[in-house]
Amino acid sequence: MADLKNDRFLRALMREPVDRTPLWMMRQAGRYLPEYRATRQQAGSFMGLCTNPELACEVTLQPLRRYAMDAAILFSDILTIPDAMGLGLYFAEGEGPGFERPLQGAADIEALEPERAVSELGYVMDAVALIRRELKGEVPLIGFSGSPWTLATYMVEGGSSKDFAKVKALAFNEPAVMHSLLEKLADAVALYLGAQVAHGAQALQIFDTWGGALSHAAYREFSLNYMGRIIEQLPKTAEGRRVPVIVFTKGGGQWLEAIADCGADAVGLDWTTDIGDARRRVGDRVALQGNMDPSMLFASPERIREEVTTILEGFGAGTGHIFNLGHGITPGVNPDHVSAMVDAVTGLSGQYHAP
Repeated sequence: MADLKNDRFLRALMREPVDRTPLWMMRQAGRYLPEYRATRQQAGSFMGLCTNPELACEVTLQPLRRYAMDAAILFSDILTIPDAMGLGLYFAEGEGPGFERPLQGAADIEALEPERAVSELGYVMDAVALIRRELKGEVPLIGFSGSPWTLATYMVEGGSSKDFAKVKALAFNEPAVMHSLLEKLADAVALYLGAQVAHGAQALQIFDTWGGALSHAAYREFSLNYMGRIIEQLPKTAEGRRVPVIVFTKGGGQWLEAIADCGADAVGLDWTTDIGDARRRVGDRVALQGNMDPSMLFASPERIREEVTTILEGFGAGTGHIFNLGHGITPGVNPDHVSAMVDAVTGLSGQYHAP
């Protein structure tokens, strides 16, 4: 087993004893940091940053130089897989991601090759290997992917969507075609995440950003089932240690029990779910990650400390909690307010863990 100086994040994911609650932050390498913006400018574009392993490594490490985070997360984008499958990803200034060749129907879906999620994404694997080396065992490295449903929304809609009309029409009118797409994406994600583990990732997160846009039955059919299919295919151990998997469905609080049964080791919570209630509902089946409202970081340091206290008290004593935001950090946040959150978690959480 590789030496790891700080493994409390991995231990908490497995619900093993820790000295304090570990924390990391979704989008912790991002636009709220001036050093990130400088590196992004150096890269010339967002995709230029994603596809340059040295610069991707640099922005992954930047938040760790400022804050006592307990994990690093690979700097990349969830849409690398559709891009590798030939859809032509681009980012328009102020408009978010788009695809030059969105999926138009069954023939386009039939032509997709899941293996390209690995064969075309060597730059991601190079970044994983480089980050892992540069971390020097200080903290573990999280690899990630988007969920099949979330990837499908972008691939069918051609970019971001407010109503998901095209992808839902496909799911409801031609469910066999939709399931064919989701099967291919699940297999692609499993290959992609497995390759990240082979190159050094020590934990994995599946970002189901748009699962919460589905109805109760449709969520299980079109989203949760396929995340389970991915987890079944993933390597369970690497370097003599379990590789834990976190599933995060934004807007998924109503399905907590079902998500806890999908095979993941931890469930990520957005800020609309009470963490104490969530713990009562899932018991000790999984660890819980979350779940401070990202907008709380616009509040005063004193108010941030109060909110951290509320969340720690809500979860209560014992292991199995990874402190995080309920979604990615907002770009305009003052980095000093992140310090206030980190200091509160590291300073206050020890009392919830028996010595």
